[in-house]
Amino acid sequence: MSKLAIKGGSPLRTKSFPKWPVWDDNEINNLKKVVESGKWGALHGDQVKTFSEKYANYHQAKYGICVNSGTTALKVALQAIGVETGQEVILPCYTFIASATAILDAGAIPVFVDIDPDTYNIDANQIKGAITDRTAAIMPVHFGGRPCNMDEINGIAKKHNLKVIEDAAQAWGSEWKNQKVGAIGDAGGFSFQSSKNITAAEGGIILTNDEETAKFCRSFSNCGRIEGGVWYEHYYLGGNFRMSEFQGAVLSAQFERYPEMKAKREKNAKYLNEQLSQIDGIETLKADDNITSNSLHLFICRYQKEHFKDVPKNTFIDAMRKEGFILSAGYSIPLYTQPVFKNLAFGARGKKVDVGVDYTSYHLPETEKACYEEAIWVPQSVLLGEQDDMKDIVNGIIKVKDNVDELVENKM
Repeated sequence: MSKLAIKGGSPLRTKSFPKWPVWDDNEINNLKKVVESGKWGALHGDQVKTFSEKYANYHQAKYGICVNSGTTALKVALQAIGVETGQEVILPCYTFIASATAILDAGAIPVFVDIDPDTYNIDANQIKGAITDRTAAIMPVHFGGRPCNMDEINGIAKKHNLKVIEDAAQAWGSEWKNQKVGAIGDAGGFSFQSSKNITAAEGGIILTNDEETAKFCRSFSNCGRIEGGVWYEHYYLGGNFRMSEFQGAVLSAQFERYPEMKAKREKNAKYLNEQLSQIDGIETLKADDNITSNSLHLFICRYQKEHFKDVPKNTFIDAMRKEGFILSAGYSIPLYTQPVFKNLAFGARGKKVDVGVDYTSYHLPETEKACYEEAIWVPQSVLLGEQDDMKDIVNGIIKVKDNVDELVENKM
């Protein structure tokens, strides 16, 4: 056994993992074309239009509408499918806060349900128990890129006459039964924020197969104008949520190399799943043959401290970082414990707004376990390494486990 780096020993790894974002002359050349064209806005250029069409086609969707963020994509999609003020939208609690705030921005009310610990996606059985006469939609989150069980979710929605908005912010190219996510439900939103597997620093896109939904998405994201209408006629309450031609140019270049990078992530994740399954106390998410592709924005595993002499998750992660590895503890608290939800601070300057939900009464055990005790994330950029890099991750975990006695006094 060798001394842990956190205790003064030598780190197992000193080599860097791949950096993010990845770019080359394609991004530069595309940006140069936009600058020289003088057409910097999407209303006059062709970069955003071309990218939106290519991306929608890749995702087997009829329509793609680019916007300025993934949050906006969800908000606009909710409004476009007809979710009304005061209605409820059911979503998992283990997700980025934008999933919930997009619902509030659309005038609706987020209703949280727990996750399935085997998948870290929404627990369909919990959806059934959360439906009320105010429920308008379900928002499954394809967390980390792993597709939700869309058969089950769409079945529940159909039975109760609900809409389905897919939060696919992390799921570019992910597939459920060979069908790409994002337009399996009524509509879906994707993100191109700086950490994402396809990025232009910011940006988003809405996908749908419904012509009317697409029409309203275009209008709501373009100041309420309608296609074919004149410049100063505004038919609906919309905003300027348009993507710029610069973002479209970068995304087109990013998109060209995406399939190759996605395949590499999947190959490395397969190796990690095989190797980590042999280490007691590190449990990977359950395999599902219905998932025919996973974007792997995150490689997620569950830490079980009883196999590490009750050393807490954060102490284990600190030790791994000192050994030279990039790991995250993920979301540190459930959404319902965020100050904005505890205080119902949804009004102007944080004014309390009673929406008929007491978020302080929530207790979702699987979400809390994920936040406080179990969830460990490996970011997508790490999965762009070589197999030797993946071997180092496995060996790093083994080293920490073999020397776990050194961490017992560090319990937090």
